[in-house]
Amino acid sequence: MDTLPKDPYMLLSVVNMKLRDHYPTLEALCEDLGVDRHELETALKTAGFTYDSEHNRFA
Repeated sequence: MDTLPKDPYMLLSVVNMKLRDHYPTLEALCEDLGVDRHELETALKTAGFTYDSEHNRFA
């Protein structure tokens, strides 16, 4: 996750923007960016956000 922000709120903003504009699923985003999905979800979960696959975003 070296290419993504460390701050969970900045991370949320960047990831949700990328999901909205470029990727149909979290899996596609992680694969393309070379990010470990579990690591990403854990980082966002610490700030209270979880992935909503129906809406393809963290909330």
